[in-house]
Amino acid sequence: MTRGMRAAPGPFLIIVAGIISAGSSPAGMAATETVQPGATDDFRAAYATPQDVAEGKRLADASCARCHGQIGISTAKGVPHLAGQRAVYLHIELQAYKSGTRGKNMMADAAKFLSDDALVKVAAYYASLDPAPPVPAATTRPAAAATNPVSAGKAASASCAGCHGETGISKIPGMPSLVGLDPKYLVAALKGYKNGQRKHGMMQAFVAGLGETDVNNISLFYAAQKAAKAQTPAPGNLAAGKTAAAACAACHGEAGVGTGTAPGLAGQDAQYLVAAMAAYKDGSRADPIMKGPAASTSDAVAKDLAAYYASLEPQQPRISKTLTTADWAQRCDRCHGINGNSTDPRLPALAAQRLDYLEMVLDAYRTGARKSPAMAAMSTVLTEASVKDIAAYYSRQKARAVVYVVLPAGK
Repeated sequence: MTRGMRAAPGPFLIIVAGIISAGSSPAGMAATETVQPGATDDFRAAYATPQDVAEGKRLADASCARCHGQIGISTAKGVPHLAGQRAVYLHIELQAYKSGTRGKNMMADAAKFLSDDALVKVAAYYASLDPAPPVPAATTRPAAAATNPVSAGKAASASCAGCHGETGISKIPGMPSLVGLDPKYLVAALKGYKNGQRKHGMMQAFVAGLGETDVNNISLFYAAQKAAKAQTPAPGNLAAGKTAAAACAACHGEAGVGTGTAPGLAGQDAQYLVAAMAAYKDGSRADPIMKGPAASTSDAVAKDLAAYYASLEPQQPRISKTLTTADWAQRCDRCHGINGNSTDPRLPALAAQRLDYLEMVLDAYRTGARKSPAMAAMSTVLTEASVKDIAAYYSRQKARAVVYVVLPAGK
């Protein structure tokens, strides 16, 4: 696929294997794109005739209208608008439902009784309709991007300061420091208390009232603080502890600086580390990776290990930039078109789509329930808040239909 350069203000053109589509550019700019469909017939829906569209309407009225609306504008929660959607994309998705690759569901049951020719005509019909109007801004949630997640995390962690210190540096023996930890580890730990995997009455009561956004923000807050050693005693043999720590370096780093879900141990409260090893050993803290090492570590060696790690200087973890809704939109627009008006007939338009449907689909990508190689890189870093903000943004955009015109052969 080759993309043309942006030209002067005016209409935009999309040339698809001998078909030209024209519309008005959302940004007042022109764009040209040439797509080669290769040996497949995925582009047949773009070549549909008026007779095909009329037949598609008859089929859609009989098989699809009950859920997607008489004119492709859905009034059912979680059911997408189809009016004005890109014809080639719709055909590809209908084929996926028909083949069963999208699982067993109502759509698969409906598509399996239709021939591929019928799917082409249904896709062409819905693409020919005027898109749904944008969702009024007043009906969507305000973008959370205006709130700094680190500041929000500080507010959410106010009740943690009494035990863990105001900036997460422990001053109480037996209480862990929370600085120098990768946010992914702290998120996993807090979720462990929330789902009961980690047994601790006080912590379980605290996290019970936290939502996913709170957990993410608290983890970012502590990761953003200047790392320093716990201000607690650390009795033990440092030299013996350093020797014993060689077996821990593969996960926790040569200098006790962990990455990802393996916690950093440098500068951690020694008494807490000893207690954690004992919990892994007796099974009160379940972890298949730690179970073996803990079982083979005596109490004396655990004390030496804790003293050694407590003596090391922790490091502040690297934190990914927090993306605003504008940042996310810039990324999404690369594939889905400016303001969600796709210029690639194989990719869906997002503009003016149902808010609840967009939230549902993005959340499915985020959790892995719905898989896509193209969406994988983006969806892994989505948060609960960013899903809601992205969905609200695109639901408010004006949708623009695409009109296809067949050119004479050789032109």
